[in-house]
Amino acid sequence: MTDHIDDASRTEAFFTLHHRLPRQSPGSDATTRRLLDLTGPFPDRPRVLDLGCGPGRATLLLAAEAGAEVTAVDLHQPFLDELREAAGARGLGDRIRTVRADMGDLTGPGFPPGSFDLIWAEGSAYCIGFATAVRDWQRLLAPGGAMMISECVWTTDAPSAVARDFWDRNGSLRTLPETTAAAVAAGCTVSAVLLQPDSDWDTYYVPLAERVESADPAAPGVSPGMEWALAATREELAVRREYGGEYGGEYGYAAYVLRPADPRWTTRPETAADREAVHAVNSAAFPTRDEADLVDALRADADAWLPGLSYVAEAPDGSVAAYALLTRCRVGDAPALALAPVATSPAHQRQGAGQAVVRAVLDEARVRGEALVVVLGHPDYYPRFGFGPASRHGIRPGFEVPDEAMMALVLDDSVPVPVGMIRYPAAFGV
Repeated sequence: MTDHIDDASRTEAFFTLHHRLPRQSPGSDATTRRLLDLTGPFPDRPRVLDLGCGPGRATLLLAAEAGAEVTAVDLHQPFLDELREAAGARGLGDRIRTVRADMGDLTGPGFPPGSFDLIWAEGSAYCIGFATAVRDWQRLLAPGGAMMISECVWTTDAPSAVARDFWDRNGSLRTLPETTAAAVAAGCTVSAVLLQPDSDWDTYYVPLAERVESADPAAPGVSPGMEWALAATREELAVRREYGGEYGGEYGYAAYVLRPADPRWTTRPETAADREAVHAVNSAAFPTRDEADLVDALRADADAWLPGLSYVAEAPDGSVAAYALLTRCRVGDAPALALAPVATSPAHQRQGAGQAVVRAVLDEARVRGEALVVVLGHPDYYPRFGFGPASRHGIRPGFEVPDEAMMALVLDDSVPVPVGMIRYPAAFGV
Protein backbone atom coordinates (compact mmCIF):
# COMPACT_ATOMS: atom_id res chain seq x y z
CA MET A 1 0.00 0.00 0.00
CA THR A 2 2.94 2.33 0.68
CA ASP A 3 5.31 0.89 -1.95
CA HIS A 4 4.68 3.86 -4.25
CA ILE A 5 5.94 6.41 -1.72
CA ASP A 6 9.30 7.84 -2.78
CA ASP A 7 12.29 8.18 -0.45
CA ALA A 8 11.98 11.95 -0.14
CA SER A 9 8.38 11.64 1.09
CA ARG A 10 9.36 8.95 3.57
CA THR A 11 12.21 11.07 4.92
CA GLU A 12 9.97 14.11 5.26
CA ALA A 13 7.33 12.05 7.07
CA PHE A 14 9.94 10.62 9.43
CA PHE A 15 11.18 14.08 10.37
CA THR A 16 7.62 15.39 10.77
CA LEU A 17 6.79 12.53 13.12
CA HIS A 18 9.81 13.38 15.28
CA HIS A 19 9.41 17.16 15.46
CA ARG A 20 9.50 18.58 18.99
CA LEU A 21 10.12 15.18 20.57
CA PRO A 22 12.77 15.27 23.33
CA ARG A 23 15.04 12.75 21.56
CA GLN A 24 15.51 11.11 18.18
CA SER A 25 17.34 8.04 19.52
CA PRO A 26 17.71 6.24 22.86
CA GLY A 27 19.51 8.40 25.40
CA SER A 28 19.27 10.56 28.48
CA ASP A 29 20.99 13.52 30.05
CA ALA A 30 22.44 11.14 32.65
CA THR A 31 24.01 8.96 29.96
CA THR A 32 25.37 11.99 28.11
CA ARG A 33 27.00 13.17 31.34
CA ARG A 34 28.47 9.74 32.04
CA LEU A 35 29.88 9.51 28.53
CA LEU A 36 31.32 12.99 28.82
CA ASP A 37 33.17 11.86 31.95
CA LEU A 38 34.52 8.84 30.08
CA THR A 39 35.83 10.93 27.17
CA GLY A 40 37.69 13.58 29.19
CA PRO A 41 39.70 15.36 30.33
CA PHE A 42 39.54 18.18 27.82
CA PRO A 43 41.07 21.62 27.49
CA ASP A 44 39.17 24.65 28.68
CA ARG A 45 36.37 25.52 26.28
CA PRO A 46 36.81 22.35 24.18
CA ARG A 47 35.86 22.37 20.51
CA VAL A 48 33.09 19.82 19.97
CA LEU A 49 31.54 18.58 16.74
CA ASP A 50 28.04 17.14 17.33
CA LEU A 51 27.10 15.13 14.23
CA GLY A 52 23.47 14.32 13.54
CA CYS A 53 22.56 16.62 16.40
CA GLY A 54 18.80 16.72 15.73
CA PRO A 55 17.19 19.45 17.85
CA GLY A 56 20.27 19.35 20.09
CA ARG A 57 19.50 17.79 23.46
CA ALA A 58 23.13 16.65 23.79
CA THR A 59 24.43 19.81 22.12
CA LEU A 60 22.90 22.01 24.78
CA LEU A 61 24.29 19.88 27.61
CA LEU A 62 27.78 19.84 26.09
CA ALA A 63 27.77 23.62 25.78
CA ALA A 64 26.30 24.29 29.22
CA GLU A 65 28.10 21.70 31.36
CA ALA A 66 31.37 21.11 29.51
CA GLY A 67 31.81 24.76 28.58
CA ALA A 68 32.24 23.63 24.98
CA GLU A 69 32.19 25.53 21.71
CA VAL A 70 29.88 23.23 19.77
CA THR A 71 29.48 22.95 16.03
CA ALA A 72 26.13 21.18 15.60
CA VAL A 73 25.55 19.44 12.26
CA ASP A 74 22.34 18.05 10.82
CA LEU A 75 20.73 17.76 7.39
CA HIS A 76 17.26 18.76 8.58
CA GLN A 77 17.01 22.53 8.87
CA PRO A 78 13.94 22.57 11.16
CA PHE A 79 15.93 20.61 13.77
CA LEU A 80 18.70 23.21 13.58
CA ASP A 81 16.11 25.97 13.91
CA GLU A 82 14.79 24.29 17.07
CA LEU A 83 18.32 24.10 18.43
CA ARG A 84 19.09 27.76 17.76
CA GLU A 85 15.84 28.74 19.46
CA ALA A 86 16.66 26.62 22.53
CA ALA A 87 20.27 27.84 22.65
CA GLY A 88 19.14 31.46 22.61
CA ALA A 89 16.58 30.85 25.34
CA ARG A 90 19.28 29.30 27.56
CA GLY A 91 21.89 31.97 26.91
CA LEU A 92 24.08 29.59 24.92
CA GLY A 93 23.77 31.18 21.51
CA ASP A 94 27.42 32.28 21.52
CA ARG A 95 28.62 28.72 22.19
CA ILE A 96 26.61 26.81 19.57
CA ARG A 97 27.04 27.13 15.81
CA THR A 98 24.55 25.22 13.66
CA VAL A 99 25.57 23.91 10.25
CA ARG A 100 23.34 22.21 7.71
CA ALA A 101 25.63 19.57 6.24
CA ASP A 102 25.92 15.88 5.40
CA MET A 103 27.88 13.99 8.07
CA GLY A 104 29.10 11.71 5.30
CA ASP A 105 30.82 14.57 3.47
CA LEU A 106 32.63 16.82 5.93
CA THR A 107 35.14 18.19 3.43
CA GLY A 108 34.11 21.84 3.36
CA PRO A 109 36.05 24.83 4.74
CA GLY A 110 34.33 24.52 8.13
CA PHE A 111 35.86 21.10 8.79
CA PRO A 112 39.66 21.29 8.50
CA PRO A 113 41.76 18.39 9.83
CA GLY A 114 42.60 18.53 13.53
CA SER A 115 39.97 21.14 14.35
CA PHE A 116 37.98 19.43 17.14
CA ASP A 117 38.80 18.07 20.58
CA LEU A 118 35.71 15.86 20.68
CA ILE A 119 33.41 14.37 18.07
CA TRP A 120 29.98 13.43 19.41
CA ALA A 121 27.42 11.24 17.61
CA GLU A 122 24.51 9.94 19.66
CA GLY A 123 22.43 7.51 17.61
CA SER A 124 23.36 9.04 14.26
CA ALA A 125 26.36 7.20 12.81
CA TYR A 126 24.12 4.48 11.36
CA CYS A 127 23.20 6.98 8.63
CA ILE A 128 26.60 6.41 6.99
CA GLY A 129 27.67 3.23 8.81
CA PHE A 130 29.66 2.86 12.04
CA ALA A 131 32.91 1.76 10.39
CA THR A 132 32.75 4.56 7.83
CA ALA A 133 32.13 7.11 10.57
CA VAL A 134 35.07 5.90 12.66
CA ARG A 135 37.40 5.82 9.65
CA ASP A 136 36.45 9.20 8.19
CA TRP A 137 35.82 11.38 11.23
CA GLN A 138 39.08 10.82 13.11
CA ARG A 139 40.97 13.12 10.72
CA LEU A 140 39.01 16.00 12.27
CA LEU A 141 40.41 15.35 15.76
CA ALA A 142 43.13 17.47 17.33
CA PRO A 143 45.99 15.62 19.08
CA GLY A 144 44.64 13.93 22.18
CA GLY A 145 41.06 14.18 20.93
CA ALA A 146 38.34 11.54 21.23
CA MET A 147 35.16 10.40 19.53
CA MET A 148 31.96 9.23 21.20
CA ILE A 149 29.89 7.23 18.74
CA SER A 150 26.88 5.15 19.76
CA GLU A 151 25.66 2.19 17.77
CA CYS A 152 22.86 -0.33 18.06
CA VAL A 153 24.33 -3.81 18.66
CA TRP A 154 23.26 -7.37 19.25
CA THR A 155 23.67 -8.37 22.89
CA THR A 156 23.17 -12.05 22.08
CA ASP A 157 24.94 -14.37 19.67
CA ALA A 158 21.64 -15.98 18.65
CA PRO A 159 18.95 -13.34 18.05
CA SER A 160 15.39 -14.39 17.29
CA ALA A 161 14.38 -14.69 13.66
CA VAL A 162 11.87 -11.84 13.90
CA ALA A 163 14.38 -9.46 15.49
CA ARG A 164 17.08 -10.40 12.98
CA ASP A 165 14.70 -9.91 10.06
CA PHE A 166 13.71 -6.47 11.33
CA TRP A 167 17.30 -5.30 11.79
CA ASP A 168 18.51 -6.84 8.54
CA ARG A 169 16.00 -4.52 6.88
CA ASN A 170 16.88 -1.55 9.08
CA GLY A 171 20.58 -1.50 9.84
CA SER A 172 22.12 -5.01 10.00
CA LEU A 173 23.50 -5.05 13.55
CA ARG A 174 26.84 -6.38 14.77
CA THR A 175 27.60 -7.89 18.18
CA LEU A 176 29.63 -5.89 20.70
CA PRO A 177 32.89 -7.73 19.83
CA GLU A 178 32.22 -7.32 16.10
CA THR A 179 31.60 -3.60 16.55
CA THR A 180 34.83 -3.30 18.52
CA ALA A 181 36.67 -5.12 15.74
CA ALA A 182 35.24 -2.66 13.21
CA ALA A 183 36.48 0.31 15.28
CA VAL A 184 39.96 -1.19 15.61
CA ALA A 185 40.12 -2.04 11.90
CA ALA A 186 39.21 1.59 11.16
CA GLY A 187 42.30 2.79 13.04
CA CYS A 188 41.07 3.51 16.58
CA THR A 189 41.55 2.12 20.04
CA VAL A 190 38.61 1.68 22.42
CA SER A 191 38.83 3.70 25.63
CA ALA A 192 35.42 2.69 26.97
CA VAL A 193 32.16 1.00 26.02
CA LEU A 194 28.88 1.73 27.76
CA LEU A 195 25.79 -0.34 27.08
CA GLN A 196 22.99 2.16 27.56
CA PRO A 197 20.28 1.30 30.11
CA ASP A 198 16.73 0.34 29.17
CA SER A 199 15.53 3.64 30.63
CA ASP A 200 17.30 5.43 27.74
CA TRP A 201 15.00 3.60 25.33
CA ASP A 202 11.94 4.61 27.36
CA THR A 203 12.99 8.26 27.18
CA TYR A 204 12.94 7.96 23.41
CA TYR A 205 10.10 5.52 22.79
CA VAL A 206 7.42 6.60 25.27
CA PRO A 207 6.94 10.09 23.71
CA LEU A 208 7.30 8.60 20.23
CA ALA A 209 4.57 6.02 20.93
CA GLU A 210 2.27 8.77 22.15
CA ARG A 211 2.95 10.74 18.98
CA VAL A 212 2.19 7.70 16.82
CA GLU A 213 -1.13 7.09 18.55
CA SER A 214 -2.25 10.70 18.08
CA ALA A 215 -1.04 11.11 14.49
CA ASP A 216 -3.57 11.38 11.66
CA PRO A 217 -2.02 10.43 8.30
CA ALA A 218 -5.08 11.77 6.48
CA ALA A 219 -4.96 15.26 8.00
CA PRO A 220 -4.58 18.18 5.55
CA GLY A 221 -0.97 19.02 4.72
CA VAL A 222 0.47 15.80 6.12
CA SER A 223 3.32 14.30 4.12
CA PRO A 224 2.20 11.50 1.76
CA GLY A 225 4.77 9.27 3.44
CA MET A 226 3.18 9.55 6.89
CA GLU A 227 1.23 6.31 6.61
CA TRP A 228 4.50 4.51 5.87
CA ALA A 229 6.30 6.28 8.74
CA LEU A 230 3.59 5.31 11.22
CA ALA A 231 3.58 1.68 10.11
CA ALA A 232 7.38 1.46 10.27
CA THR A 233 7.48 3.06 13.71
CA ARG A 234 4.76 0.75 15.08
CA GLU A 235 6.79 -2.24 13.89
CA GLU A 236 9.94 -0.83 15.53
CA LEU A 237 8.13 -0.30 18.83
CA ALA A 238 6.65 -3.80 18.74
CA VAL A 239 10.01 -5.45 18.05
CA ARG A 240 11.60 -3.53 20.90
CA ARG A 241 8.88 -4.56 23.35
CA GLU A 242 9.26 -8.22 22.43
CA TYR A 243 12.98 -8.64 21.80
CA GLY A 244 14.98 -5.66 22.97
CA GLY A 245 13.95 -4.63 26.44
CA GLU A 246 14.63 -5.84 29.93
CA TYR A 247 12.96 -9.19 29.35
CA GLY A 248 14.03 -9.79 25.75
CA GLY A 249 17.52 -8.39 25.93
CA GLU A 250 18.61 -9.21 22.38
CA TYR A 251 19.88 -5.78 21.32
CA GLY A 252 20.74 -2.41 22.75
CA TYR A 253 22.66 0.79 22.16
CA ALA A 254 26.38 0.72 22.94
CA ALA A 255 28.30 3.99 23.24
CA TYR A 256 31.95 3.78 22.20
CA VAL A 257 34.66 6.17 23.33
CA LEU A 258 37.38 5.98 20.68
CA ARG A 259 40.80 7.51 20.11
CA PRO A 260 43.00 7.25 17.03
CA ALA A 261 45.73 4.64 17.46
CA ASP A 262 49.20 6.12 18.02
CA PRO A 263 50.77 6.08 14.53
CA ARG A 264 54.30 5.95 15.95
CA TRP A 265 53.96 2.35 17.11
CA THR A 266 52.95 -0.80 15.29
CA THR A 267 51.28 -3.23 17.70
CA ARG A 268 50.67 -6.92 17.06
CA PRO A 269 50.58 -10.34 18.76
CA GLU A 270 54.00 -11.76 19.50
CA THR A 271 55.41 -14.51 17.31
CA ALA A 272 57.86 -17.28 18.17
CA ALA A 273 60.61 -15.11 16.69
CA ASP A 274 59.90 -12.40 19.31
CA ARG A 275 60.50 -14.51 22.42
CA GLU A 276 64.12 -13.57 23.02
CA ALA A 277 63.35 -9.90 22.46
CA VAL A 278 60.34 -10.08 24.80
CA HIS A 279 62.54 -11.66 27.47
CA ALA A 280 65.14 -8.93 26.95
CA VAL A 281 62.59 -6.10 27.20
CA ASN A 282 61.14 -7.47 30.45
CA SER A 283 64.63 -8.03 31.89
CA ALA A 284 65.68 -4.49 31.04
CA ALA A 285 62.50 -2.83 32.27
CA PHE A 286 62.55 -4.31 35.79
CA PRO A 287 65.26 -4.51 38.49
CA THR A 288 65.37 -8.33 38.29
CA ARG A 289 64.60 -11.05 35.76
CA ASP A 290 61.51 -12.14 37.70
CA GLU A 291 59.04 -10.61 35.23
CA ALA A 292 60.84 -12.08 32.23
CA ASP A 293 60.86 -15.49 33.88
CA LEU A 294 57.16 -15.09 34.74
CA VAL A 295 56.32 -14.72 31.04
CA ASP A 296 58.23 -17.90 30.22
CA ALA A 297 56.46 -19.79 33.03
CA LEU A 298 53.05 -18.58 31.88
CA ARG A 299 53.79 -19.73 28.33
CA ALA A 300 54.17 -23.25 29.73
CA ASP A 301 50.79 -23.12 31.53
CA ALA A 302 48.12 -24.28 29.07
CA ASP A 303 45.32 -23.15 31.40
CA ALA A 304 46.71 -19.62 31.72
CA TRP A 305 48.26 -18.86 28.33
CA LEU A 306 45.90 -17.47 25.70
CA PRO A 307 47.50 -17.41 22.24
CA GLY A 308 47.16 -13.98 20.67
CA LEU A 309 46.98 -12.04 23.94
CA SER A 310 50.75 -11.58 24.26
CA TYR A 311 51.37 -8.27 22.46
CA VAL A 312 54.37 -6.25 21.36
CA ALA A 313 54.85 -2.70 20.14
CA GLU A 314 57.46 -2.31 17.41
CA ALA A 315 59.91 0.58 17.22
CA PRO A 316 60.41 2.18 13.79
CA ASP A 317 63.38 -0.14 13.20
CA GLY A 318 61.22 -3.23 13.82
CA SER A 319 62.65 -4.07 17.23
CA VAL A 320 60.41 -4.82 20.20
CA ALA A 321 59.91 -1.58 22.13
CA ALA A 322 57.19 -2.60 24.61
CA TYR A 323 55.26 -5.63 25.76
CA ALA A 324 51.92 -6.44 27.45
CA LEU A 325 50.45 -9.79 28.43
CA LEU A 326 46.94 -10.96 29.33
CA THR A 327 46.53 -14.43 30.84
CA ARG A 328 43.58 -16.33 32.19
CA CYS A 329 42.75 -15.88 35.85
CA ARG A 330 39.49 -16.26 37.73
CA VAL A 331 37.41 -14.01 39.94
CA GLY A 332 35.43 -16.30 42.17
CA ASP A 333 34.38 -19.02 39.75
CA ALA A 334 34.19 -16.76 36.69
CA PRO A 335 36.89 -16.42 34.02
CA ALA A 336 38.74 -13.12 33.83
CA LEU A 337 42.06 -11.79 32.54
CA ALA A 338 45.16 -10.65 34.41
CA LEU A 339 47.26 -7.88 32.85
CA ALA A 340 50.92 -8.55 33.73
CA PRO A 341 53.60 -7.83 32.96
CA VAL A 342 53.68 -4.56 31.07
CA ALA A 343 57.19 -3.51 30.10
CA THR A 344 58.87 -0.89 27.93
CA SER A 345 62.49 -0.94 26.81
CA PRO A 346 64.44 1.83 28.60
CA ALA A 347 65.32 3.36 25.22
CA HIS A 348 61.64 3.87 24.43
CA GLN A 349 60.13 4.78 27.79
CA ARG A 350 57.93 7.87 28.13
CA GLN A 351 57.26 7.93 24.39
CA GLY A 352 53.87 6.21 24.31
CA ALA A 353 54.99 2.68 23.41
CA GLY A 354 53.73 1.16 26.65
CA GLN A 355 50.36 2.86 26.34
CA ALA A 356 50.05 1.76 22.72
CA VAL A 357 50.68 -1.90 23.49
CA VAL A 358 48.34 -1.93 26.50
CA ARG A 359 45.53 -0.36 24.47
CA ALA A 360 46.11 -2.88 21.66
CA VAL A 361 45.98 -5.96 23.88
CA LEU A 362 42.86 -4.66 25.66
CA ASP A 363 41.22 -4.06 22.28
CA GLU A 364 42.00 -7.64 21.29
CA ALA A 365 40.42 -8.87 24.54
CA ARG A 366 37.25 -6.90 23.74
CA VAL A 367 37.18 -8.34 20.21
CA ARG A 368 37.35 -11.83 21.73
CA GLY A 369 34.36 -11.09 23.94
CA GLU A 370 36.24 -11.06 27.25
CA ALA A 371 34.43 -9.25 30.02
CA LEU A 372 36.88 -8.36 32.80
CA VAL A 373 40.58 -7.53 33.31
CA VAL A 374 42.39 -7.10 36.63
CA VAL A 375 45.78 -5.51 37.19
CA LEU A 376 48.04 -4.89 40.17
CA GLY A 377 49.87 -1.71 39.32
CA HIS A 378 50.48 1.97 39.79
CA PRO A 379 47.23 3.84 40.48
CA ASP A 380 48.50 6.88 38.57
CA TYR A 381 49.10 4.90 35.36
CA TYR A 382 46.34 2.38 34.75
CA PRO A 383 43.25 4.60 35.19
CA ARG A 384 44.06 6.17 31.80
CA PHE A 385 42.94 2.85 30.29
CA GLY A 386 39.71 2.80 32.30
CA PHE A 387 40.87 0.80 35.31
CA GLY A 388 39.52 1.63 38.75
CA PRO A 389 39.71 0.05 42.22
CA ALA A 390 38.65 -3.59 42.02
CA SER A 391 37.00 -3.29 45.42
CA ARG A 392 34.24 -1.17 43.89
CA HIS A 393 33.05 -4.34 42.15
CA GLY A 394 33.48 -6.63 45.15
CA ILE A 395 36.71 -8.05 43.70
CA ARG A 396 39.66 -8.62 46.04
CA PRO A 397 43.13 -10.19 45.88
CA GLY A 398 44.16 -13.10 48.06
CA PHE A 399 47.03 -11.12 49.57
CA GLU A 400 47.63 -7.77 51.24
CA VAL A 401 47.94 -4.87 48.82
CA PRO A 402 46.87 -1.19 48.89
CA ASP A 403 43.28 -0.93 47.72
CA GLU A 404 44.08 1.66 45.06
CA ALA A 405 46.75 -0.59 43.48
CA MET A 406 44.43 -3.55 42.81
CA MET A 407 42.36 -2.44 39.84
CA ALA A 408 39.74 -3.83 37.47
CA LEU A 409 38.43 -2.89 34.04
CA VAL A 410 34.98 -4.04 32.88
CA LEU A 411 35.19 -4.67 29.14
CA ASP A 412 31.59 -5.78 28.65
CA ASP A 413 28.93 -4.42 30.99
CA SER A 414 26.18 -6.40 29.25
CA VAL A 415 27.07 -9.34 31.52
CA PRO A 416 27.18 -9.32 35.34
CA VAL A 417 30.56 -8.42 36.84
CA PRO A 418 31.82 -11.37 38.92
CA VAL A 419 32.67 -10.84 42.57
CA GLY A 420 35.04 -12.61 44.91
CA MET A 421 38.73 -13.39 45.24
CA ILE A 422 41.14 -13.19 42.31
CA ARG A 423 42.78 -16.53 41.61
CA TYR A 424 45.97 -16.05 39.62
CA PRO A 425 47.83 -18.73 37.64
CA ALA A 426 50.33 -20.68 39.71
CA ALA A 427 53.27 -18.95 38.04
CA PHE A 428 52.43 -15.73 39.89
CA GLY A 429 53.18 -17.47 43.19
CA VAL A 430 50.31 -15.85 45.10
